[in-house]
Amino acid sequence: MKDSTNMVNWENVFEKSDSFKNNPDFQFTFVENFFQKDFYEKLFSTYPEFNDGTWITGDTMNKKQLVKPWASLKPEDKLEKIQDSSVSEAWNNFKLYVESDEFLSNMREFTGVKINKLKVFGFYGYEKGGFQMPHAHNVGPSTLIMMLYFSKGWKNGQPGGTFMAKDYDESSIIFEPYNLDNSMAIFHDAPNAIHGVRRLTEDVQRKAVQICLEEYSEKDGWSGWSYSDVKKEELPEL
Repeated sequence: MKDSTNMVNWENVFEKSDSFKNNPDFQFTFVENFFQKDFYEKLFSTYPEFNDGTWITGDTMNKKQLVKPWASLKPEDKLEKIQDSSVSEAWNNFKLYVESDEFLSNMREFTGVKINKLKVFGFYGYEKGGFQMPHAHNVGPSTLIMMLYFSKGWKNGQPGGTFMAKDYDESSIIFEPYNLDNSMAIFHDAPNAIHGVRRLTEDVQRKAVQICLEEYSEKDGWSGWSYSDVKKEELPEL
């Protein structure tokens, strides 16, 4: 891992800490300029192309999306310290940084949520026709979901960003991001942490990385669900 101090714009991130902690609906916020500019451009310029043969379709009745798991790992596989030869050095360095004590400590301070380990890291893409219905995970008490965006030129009002809502329909949306260029949507998993993606109607590509941080102990495992504890057909939408 190199130049970790030049990856994330922590000063800018922490300006939204109170917004996250004190949100009256559920704990979420939106951060612009999440990465330091030079490092962001390295990630942006090497974001995997949707047609490079490494993506899979994550389509169900409730969503239509493209997914590129880190290093082609299965959900139950070990993620920690694993490198991905199909992506750039910048991406591998960032993933290692997300696992670091510095990153995890900063995210605990920023959110007040007792996370201490990386659980999910993967690329999530949407093209024309892509969507995800409003839903909530409610998988555990100490789970953070982060969506980092890498799509320049998004229009005001254009669907594609992860929205937050009060109920399971799009008429209850309380926030939807439109700046998807070096930004982050983040929420604390909870029964009422409802979110989704409106259907993309234009020929565009929404590029993002999803990160899940959670509390973990060697004795009890994950504070939320574990892939080894549930049947595949019963897995939450995560």
